[in-house]
Amino acid sequence: MAEIVAVVTTKKEMVRGGVPIFFEENREQVEETAFLLEKILDASVHDLKDGTLILVNHHPK
Repeated sequence: MAEIVAVVTTKKEMVRGGVPIFFEENREQVEETAFLLEKILDASVHDLKDGTLILVNHHPK
């Protein structure tokens, strides 16, 4: 089963704890942060289409 490892969003009111959450000012910054984390965490970025991107590890240990 895949595991969500981080969330990057512009919508503070839409997310709560459980994984690291990164808040950004605009969509461009969300994408920039998510794609950097994708490389660092060796994860995949998935777009929820509401200003939120999630990073998923599809091969958790």
